[in-house]
Amino acid sequence: MNHFEYRDGALYCEGVSLEAIARAVGTPVYVYSSATLERHYDVFKHAFAPRDVLIAFAVKANANIAVLATLANKGAGADTVSQGEIERALAAGVRPERIIFSGVGKTTEELTFAVNVGVHQINIESVAELEMLSTLAASLGARPAIAIRVNPDVGAGGHEKISTGRSGAKFGVSAEQALWLYRRASADPHLAAKGFAVHIGSQIKDLAPLEAAFRVLRDQVERLRREGLSVERLDLGGGLGVPYFHEPDPPSPADYAAMINRVFQGLDIALAFEPGRMIAANAGVLLSRVIRVQERPDRPNLVLDAGMNDLIRPAIYDAYHEIRPVAEPRNAPGASFDVVGPICETGDTFTRDRVLPLLGAGALVAFMTAGAYGATMASTYNARALVPEVLVRGNRFEIVRRRWSVADQLALERLPEWLA
Repeated sequence: MNHFEYRDGALYCEGVSLEAIARAVGTPVYVYSSATLERHYDVFKHAFAPRDVLIAFAVKANANIAVLATLANKGAGADTVSQGEIERALAAGVRPERIIFSGVGKTTEELTFAVNVGVHQINIESVAELEMLSTLAASLGARPAIAIRVNPDVGAGGHEKISTGRSGAKFGVSAEQALWLYRRASADPHLAAKGFAVHIGSQIKDLAPLEAAFRVLRDQVERLRREGLSVERLDLGGGLGVPYFHEPDPPSPADYAAMINRVFQGLDIALAFEPGRMIAANAGVLLSRVIRVQERPDRPNLVLDAGMNDLIRPAIYDAYHEIRPVAEPRNAPGASFDVVGPICETGDTFTRDRVLPLLGAGALVAFMTAGAYGATMASTYNARALVPEVLVRGNRFEIVRRRWSVADQLALERLPEWLA
């Protein structure tokens, strides 16, 4: 469920019309619904009740500190993959003991920051990283909590570029190597070995591969406990799919929780999750305005002021986003369009041969399901202003990231002395 609905002939976010936001802020602009963020968090959490689980929102999905603070106020932690994301989570009020630090390329500086902050755990993805962290922890006089990320050789996800659990992927270590690493970490006086982590992909619409991956982790835990080692927690990652309107609905959080309870029945262990898209995707839209309708031999181009620099998912993932007119259509869809942006790239095409109501210059449209991996992946390509973000609560809205102009970009650059 989301809180973007037609009311009195116009598309609203909660109690605010998107047309009013466009007038006040301009376009393109991302708009997020607080009520949807909070509802999706609650649905996920309640699916596991009465079991207390750590829900660490994946910051990479939406890193705006107002979004993070909205979720932190509900009790969410943060799944992070860089020092910058840890700093954002802290700035939003996420407690350090609810922050997970993942990623294959953590630097010494980033690990030092995470250890000093006291994050919940650091997910180790290689032998070299384990050895680096052990040496670093000894020098800092610390004993950070770690989990070993297992690559279970189980593929899943809505696109090959977001499938992370196959043996050829860059993430984690094999199940057998994970056992060796855990034994090594358990014997290390500078590391606190706590458990295992897994994440096999994003936009997963079938619970079977998730169950297969989780059964690998259960086996790991049971084998090590038989050896007398303590294994306290499992980080089961994220990846549960969200409805993109044109597809069948993915499994519900309740179905997901039921599967997990079945897999880990009788195993006394703490669980953490890293949902991102599931919480944020349908909580946001990208609002854009039609520049013109451009006639072409096959079908007209609907040229928008939003480009692939604002929403790159269709260009790199062939992602589908429903496109809704902000003014409620009164008639049946009128024509087939290629919907494109102003960027000087053929790839700046959001969709081809999409049937839409007849729209003219100045009409507003909303890209639905754009609250995850939208603004976080935006850029200033073609020297375009970085897209702003707006957060709505009830009948109020606030600009939570202003439009970053070309002047802002130029302020970060300078001419060398020989050119000045």
